[in-house]
Amino acid sequence: MAEAKNFIEDIINGELAEGKVSEVHTRFPPEPNGYLHIGHAKSLCLNFGTAEKYGGKCNLFFDDTNPSKEKTEYVEAIERDIRWLGFEWYEIRYASDFFDVIFSLAVKLIKEGKAYVCDLSADEIRETRGTLTEPGKESPYRNRTPEENLELFMQMKQGVFKDGEKVLRAKIDMSSPNINLRDPVIYRVLHAEHHRTGNKWCIYPMYDFAHPICDSMQGVTHSICTLEFEDHRPLYNWVVENTGVEHKPRQIEFARLNITNTVMSKRYLKKLVEDGAVSGWDDPRMPTLAGLRNRGIPPEALKNFCEEIGVAKANSEIEVAYFEHFVRDYLNAEAERTMAVLSPVKVVLTNFPEGKTETLSFDVNPNKPEAGTRPITISREIYIDREDFSVCPPPKYFRLKKDGYVRLKNAYIIKCDDYVTDENGEVTEIRCTYLPQSHSGSDTSGIKCKGTIQWVNAADCVPVTVNKYDYLLKDAEYPGQDFSERMNYDSVHTFRGYAEPYVASAEDGKSFQLMRVGYYKKSTQNGLVLGEIVSLKDGYRPG
Repeated sequence: MAEAKNFIEDIINGELAEGKVSEVHTRFPPEPNGYLHIGHAKSLCLNFGTAEKYGGKCNLFFDDTNPSKEKTEYVEAIERDIRWLGFEWYEIRYASDFFDVIFSLAVKLIKEGKAYVCDLSADEIRETRGTLTEPGKESPYRNRTPEENLELFMQMKQGVFKDGEKVLRAKIDMSSPNINLRDPVIYRVLHAEHHRTGNKWCIYPMYDFAHPICDSMQGVTHSICTLEFEDHRPLYNWVVENTGVEHKPRQIEFARLNITNTVMSKRYLKKLVEDGAVSGWDDPRMPTLAGLRNRGIPPEALKNFCEEIGVAKANSEIEVAYFEHFVRDYLNAEAERTMAVLSPVKVVLTNFPEGKTETLSFDVNPNKPEAGTRPITISREIYIDREDFSVCPPPKYFRLKKDGYVRLKNAYIIKCDDYVTDENGEVTEIRCTYLPQSHSGSDTSGIKCKGTIQWVNAADCVPVTVNKYDYLLKDAEYPGQDFSERMNYDSVHTFRGYAEPYVASAEDGKSFQLMRVGYYKKSTQNGLVLGEIVSLKDGYRPG
């Protein structure tokens, strides 16, 4: 038996040992009303990962019971996201696969006097439901005969009534301490075209009614869901017992994933797309899985993160820096190094022979010696980043300054002799000499440099657009404010710089560590673009 790593696996191990289950069958149950976001990744990894661990099955199950919000586009996006994370489902099933079964079980409840058609509006039902300390009031329609309820329910199915005019409610207990058991609505009238069944139906089951029936029909053994469904579990069990379904799954709840600075609401993410605040569901700033993929987040890093945060019974909030730590850790080990300057200023090596080009070796990844080196070139004119030169340097400034020395990465030590400024005092050119005897790896110059900077050769570097990203949400020093009030409308910063020519020839989508800048992904959709994946600085501090 597999060693348990969390309370869910403890439950499974116990049931396997007692013979209550012979195999593990889970399902990942998204509603196709938007794109999956990072919060869904935890449930996704948990459901698929648990099935994998026990040699069981995991279905991809689409809860498509609300046709007014669901699209085939979202179905296809969810399938892409799951495959991107490296998982494969046993079967794809939809709630709509079971609409006929769900309807027949609703009829069964009506005939047994366990469900009734109610004419109260949604507001009236809410008003009569009671509170945590007061019981609810019975509907005046609660005691309709089964025959009358069945006739009305059939009329609902036939489209006789308008949306909201009538609902079907389970007849349970209006004084139950659990409000979810106070005659919940299990079917409503909804005249909307369904993405799979078209206009066959104008009544649709509520999630709390459809969910346990669909789990049972799929053979699911463990219905793993987030903590907000804990209070719904008695209703889940009521539906299983009273509909008489043969297979009886078990619902288990776990704490959902919440991350600082991150929009964790599908509804609000949809609003960002519709309002044009982002370029789409896959905007690199979006916490959707499509956005993370487009940004260049490695799926392995996301899975490692979900594995490490574990499975808990109480909700909590994870620092976004902790997630970035896993991304940075993975890319540090795997990403090739390259050089780029985001705010270029020209450096003339006055003693470097004109017309000469020298080929040097550049370490592809110091963490992977087997990756070896690749050639880079240097000539009389190069570019460095403007931030790496100071006219009036502060104390302990180890980059380039007048009469100061700095090492060019994988190349030579240079000394600043002079610089040129324009009429505004902006430095336009830096004049240096290089020390030929200071070549990296065979330095005999005797000069000790504390600073090493990136650079590119002016003769063969390529123009590049560099996008740096901020969080979509301002940090959590805005208690009580909703997402719209915390939106950061200055979350993209664009630079026009230069990169090594290797960047232009590398495949689209490749990830790099730009030396001393950060981790970036290459794209050629709008010219040569490097988009930030994560910064070099690790903001995570283990507690």
